[in-house]
Amino acid sequence: MNSSHDGGVRALPGRRGPPTVGTVGQSPEIAPLVAGALGLLVGLVSALAFRWSEHSSRRVPPQPVPDVDEGVARVLSVLRSAAVVVDGDGRVVRATAASHALGLVRDGALTHPALRDLVAQVRRDGVIQDAELDLPRGPMSSAALRVSVRVAAVTSQLVLVLADDLTQARRLEAIRRDFVVNVSHELKTPVGALALLAETVEGAADDPEAVRRFAARMQTEASRLSRLVQEIIELSRLQVAGALDEITLVDVDQVVAEAADSARTAADAKHIRLRVGGTGGLTVSGDRNLLVTAVRNLLDNAVAYSPEHTAVSVGVTQSGDVVEISVVDEGIGIEPSVQERVFERFYRVDPARSRDTGGTGLGLSIVKHVANDHGGDVTVWSQPGRGSTFTLRLPRAEGPPSAVPHPRPRDAVDEPLRSQA
Repeated sequence: MNSSHDGGVRALPGRRGPPTVGTVGQSPEIAPLVAGALGLLVGLVSALAFRWSEHSSRRVPPQPVPDVDEGVARVLSVLRSAAVVVDGDGRVVRATAASHALGLVRDGALTHPALRDLVAQVRRDGVIQDAELDLPRGPMSSAALRVSVRVAAVTSQLVLVLADDLTQARRLEAIRRDFVVNVSHELKTPVGALALLAETVEGAADDPEAVRRFAARMQTEASRLSRLVQEIIELSRLQVAGALDEITLVDVDQVVAEAADSARTAADAKHIRLRVGGTGGLTVSGDRNLLVTAVRNLLDNAVAYSPEHTAVSVGVTQSGDVVEISVVDEGIGIEPSVQERVFERFYRVDPARSRDTGGTGLGLSIVKHVANDHGGDVTVWSQPGRGSTFTLRLPRAEGPPSAVPHPRPRDAVDEPLRSQA
């Protein structure tokens, strides 16, 4: 057999076909290595596919979230109560805006353990639960929220929580209860004094001087009783919604002038000089009579707690869109620890002195209510021995005043108020 070499290609005798690659320029071991690499790759891919398939078979398919019936959802949207719908896993599936405002829901779950306990009890017993709960307003707040709660099952999986905020109602109940107790206590004092004085007068019928003295005391107690009843009526009216009978543009100068004239008799009796000053021509929107009452109460209070031969100043200033009516006295002053309490009903800084001055403890409370009804507020600055400054702050209004012009009080003096520093 003859053989020939032609570029490394040889032809087999007696066979036609493509030439066979020989060994020129490459090693005969490459083919097994390539086959091994391909096998290893195929095995690796197969192992990964097997593990992925095994993991997928073990994974729990996602469970559908229970849906709330459309009719139920519409009913919940018009309820006054805060409404929350909870599923079997304790997740909130629907919550109204009121429930978020009350802090009942956070991060998709009920916030308070007491509510979660009621939900669990309903799931266990199937009985509707009603309760009143004191819930904290927040994680860092010590204030409590009083809510009335009803919890009931609406489906086999869903539980409905309804909550009503009773905080304001309970607070008003406590205020009314305390008010009745305080009024009863305050009325007993002058009524008891009148009864005792009447017995004394009867026993001193043969002593004209004693009769005159006790009769004068009876007049004082009767005046105090009349003033107390009048202020109780005034305060009760202010606590009712819509206490402003007639809202008009009011000239602040006229309000201050009328209030100063009303307080002048008591000031003259103690030789206290009333001084009026400040910015003129300002107007506010509100009830003129109530504003006069508020400023007069501030002046009466200042005169009552000021020593003789001192001065009480009332001045009007403007600070942006706010009108400030300040009453400054040179009286005994108020300790910082009790300054916030002076606006409480029947609170007296010095009860013994209040008996001497005939104070009822309602004047500053009336001022606070008048300020609130007019969209303003009242503040106090005071230091013991240096006097006090009460400032009534009201929104400024534009336009001609509707009140009848009133003359300035006699002996009015335009001068700046003394500094509060």
